[in-house]
Amino acid sequence: MKSLFSFLLMGLLLAISSCNAQSASKEASNSSSPSDRIEVYYFHFDARCTTCRTVEAETKKHVETLYPEMYKDGRILFILENLDEESGKKVAEKLGISGQTVLIVKGSTKINLTNEAFMYAVVKPEKYRELFRSKIDELAGI
Repeated sequence: MKSLFSFLLMGLLLAISSCNAQSASKEASNSSSPSDRIEVYYFHFDARCTTCRTVEAETKKHVETLYPEMYKDGRILFILENLDEESGKKVAEKLGISGQTVLIVKGSTKINLTNEAFMYAVVKPEKYRELFRSKIDELAGI
């Protein structure tokens, strides 16, 4: 009975910490040099909730709609990484990520927008959009 309870508790904690299932995909073009390129990562787990999916959708939408020319020519990328897959774990380790994260990277500069993304993407998407824009504009020198 004690081991069953422990097993159920562990399963519940795992479900709470990582949200509701969906597989990863990557969208990346390598036409810019890595030091000039802005990479917007969304790290997630297999299990994902509605908020997790909304953060992904809003972040991807911002990359594509705020910076269409940069996105089209590969100067800005949106990259999904699944932390339950080996390839995602390797990228996360390289970037120092251990959980669900929205990370903007340009060269050695890293901007973590996770808290803002999860705080605003659902309830105040326009605020998240403006925060996202300000960080990208700063990195892009716009």
